[in-house]
Amino acid sequence: MKLTVLGYYGGYPWNGDGTSAYLLQSDNYNLLLDCGSDALLTLEKVLDPLQLDAVLLSHYHHDHTADVGVLQYFWQLKEGVKKESVLPIYGHTQDPLNFGALTWPGATVGKPYSADQKLDLGPFEITFLQTHHPVAAFAVRIEEKTSHKVLVFTSDTAYFADLANFAKNADLLMTDTNFYANKEGKKWHMTSAESGLLAKQAQVQNLLLTHLPQIGNLDQLVNEAAEKAGTNVQVMHASKLFKYTV
Repeated sequence: MKLTVLGYYGGYPWNGDGTSAYLLQSDNYNLLLDCGSDALLTLEKVLDPLQLDAVLLSHYHHDHTADVGVLQYFWQLKEGVKKESVLPIYGHTQDPLNFGALTWPGATVGKPYSADQKLDLGPFEITFLQTHHPVAAFAVRIEEKTSHKVLVFTSDTAYFADLANFAKNADLLMTDTNFYANKEGKKWHMTSAESGLLAKQAQVQNLLLTHLPQIGNLDQLVNEAAEKAGTNVQVMHASKLFKYTV
């Protein structure tokens, strides 16, 4: 399973880099996980978007879906050979209006997922956990069927205990790390320290910090997470076109 980071900021793009969007590839299958701002332009640098097999959205906040509309236009208007004549976009159904917008006749079709069912998607088996966020959002656990390697993406969430069991023994854990360790008050995203603690509790091998803040020193973010994660966990922060083999 290969991961390419297309966008990694939370909230809004910054200094030429976009918001949440990740390309997962296995056995000639191309899955776009979230589709934030700048996702389409960055994707074009590494893959013809017409070669996507599917898109999976963790939730419908704009920093995770901003480029869905232009991707739909691309599918409708761009000439070329498409792997899928109509591109499936997977989303939850707790927001009927946004789920309905995933279908663009002749171009894309919305496909539902839920926390009580596994999703069999090409080389991947995917399970879901609803997170703690102001809108319905879902963490995803993606297992590559042939290798049994596991990637877990927390989506947007405050820290809560059930995340550790959901991420248990993942080969790569991607956490929503929007805050430095000194963040106080109400939080709908995790701090660096909470991401590190989650990695330790889940006994993961590698931690990739995502949904990053636009301010401060990201090396500090990594150091704060690593302090909580312990010496057995490799901690990294996401960057544009960061590539990783799970």
